[in-house]
Amino acid sequence: MRFAILGTRGIPARYGGFETFAEELSTRLVARGHQVTVYCREKHSEATYRGVDLAYFPTIRHKYFDTIAHTCFSTAGLLWSRLYSDGYDAILYCNAANAIFTWLPRVFGMPVALNVDGLERDRKKWNRVAKTWYRISEWLATWMPNVIVTDAHAIELYYQDHYRRKSVMIPYGAELGPVPTQDVLEKLQLKPKKYFLYVSRMEPENNALLVREAFERLAFAGLELDGCDTSLKLALIGDAPYAAEYIAKVRDTKHPGIVIPGAIYGQGYHELGSHCFAYIQATEVGGTHPALIEAMGRGALTLYLETPENVEVAGDAGIPFTRYNLPRVLEQVLNMGEEEREQYRARALSRVRERYSWDAVTTAYENLLIGLAGSGLAGNRNRSS
Repeated sequence: MRFAILGTRGIPARYGGFETFAEELSTRLVARGHQVTVYCREKHSEATYRGVDLAYFPTIRHKYFDTIAHTCFSTAGLLWSRLYSDGYDAILYCNAANAIFTWLPRVFGMPVALNVDGLERDRKKWNRVAKTWYRISEWLATWMPNVIVTDAHAIELYYQDHYRRKSVMIPYGAELGPVPTQDVLEKLQLKPKKYFLYVSRMEPENNALLVREAFERLAFAGLELDGCDTSLKLALIGDAPYAAEYIAKVRDTKHPGIVIPGAIYGQGYHELGSHCFAYIQATEVGGTHPALIEAMGRGALTLYLETPENVEVAGDAGIPFTRYNLPRVLEQVLNMGEEEREQYRARALSRVRERYSWDAVTTAYENLLIGLAGSGLAGNRNRSS
């Protein structure tokens, strides 16, 4: 069948969770014999990527208009192509902010699913107008697309409780096991199992500054770890296009053990997750965070900010912390015996294997999109009984 994915920055993944999701899902659907088009903002050198067709449309480079402007242009291009072709059998939009566009393909006979992500209006970067837009978009998401997709049970319950609308809950996935290569570690002067790792877009609600300050409060020099005198480092990985002021605050440190190289993707990102001493997930807004699942899938010792969504993913396979006790939790992990740390790593890997396999995620989306394509749901709303 022919599917389209809209609402992300596109693939190859060079930004965040939705882009990773679009790449992993689209390439796997193609491997299963489907034709998939991903609508992109950033120009790639080829018209295809790993068998996925890439469609490029412009955007307005502005904090408040980037996403909806690109999705608007992409939707217009999608509808235009429908005039002289068979269009798509089903379409997947990403991001609740794009809900307002999802009714248009339905008018042209193409059913739509919308992955709403988390509660975006809670992000600190948005002003009052943007927060209001996201709240309106939540409501639009309950009736404009054929199906709402949520990526965490906490978000599923939110739409059920607040809007009396059912959604299809499909989590993100992750690859399993560490990668053996260590090229990026050499480049960043990191040693295996001798650094804490943080990965996220560097925006206020993702708390990179909180992690940096917690690390600085500990006296790492000369710490005895596994019988060796060593100095653990902290690698803060990530970037954000509209958060220069916040990123400057994060970078404002003289601590010699803190490494802030910006965003790292692909094999380098996989290497960092595979060889860290511990991974720190400090995000407080959103649904299921792909970086959290991916670190656990690599077998990382995982620390996570105690939010409902993070608890749902990590549970007893990780160590929770709050905004106020992170330094103490870091110290706890450092004083923990290596056998106990290995038990956490094994539980993390096992939890991802059981719950967050990319093959299982792809099957769920494949079944959803095929069901939409064949069921004639274009005029129906996804209501609870």
